[in-house]
Amino acid sequence: MTHAIITPPAAEPLTLAEVKTHLRLDGSAEDALLASLAVAARQYLEATTGLALITQRLRFYRDDWPADGLIQLAIAPLQSLESVTVYDAAGNPLAVALTGHVLDSAASPARLFLPAQPPTSRPLNGIEIDVTAGFGNTGADVPDTLKRAMLMHVALMYELRGAIPSEMQPAAIPAGYDRLVSPYRPVRL
Repeated sequence: MTHAIITPPAAEPLTLAEVKTHLRLDGSAEDALLASLAVAARQYLEATTGLALITQRLRFYRDDWPADGLIQLAIAPLQSLESVTVYDAAGNPLAVALTGHVLDSAASPARLFLPAQPPTSRPLNGIEIDVTAGFGNTGADVPDTLKRAMLMHVALMYELRGAIPSEMQPAAIPAGYDRLVSPYRPVRL
């Protein structure tokens, strides 16, 4: 199952002021670079942990319904189910009734059960599941250990700024980063 961001986060977990304080920088000459490094740190952390740090809307795509009826949604923390859509033979979208659905957002990955699972006529990505995920709307809602990991990452990327262009970041991961984020990574057996 793949997913795409429908509505990106409205804010970043790290403010420019937090980054500049961590790096002990004054002035605004490198504000654009620092902001881009903070975005790169968030995107890397989200990609490697399956987390959504700030509230955002995502769309999961499935080809068909699972045999056991339980749909796993590999994003955390999951706030709510917004909609489910299937496509008919003419390619028209049909909303799936959410009545009686069960969303287990405490599980990792989150699980969804829908009593109504109408067939789709589209062979690929015929089912779309829209969810809202994230710790909250601001950086204050993000766990401090994750923010600390991102600050360390920004500091290392800033240190490497002359050797590695910002569009090629992240080029390295700081020591201790994995220990900070490991409690938030899904365990795979």
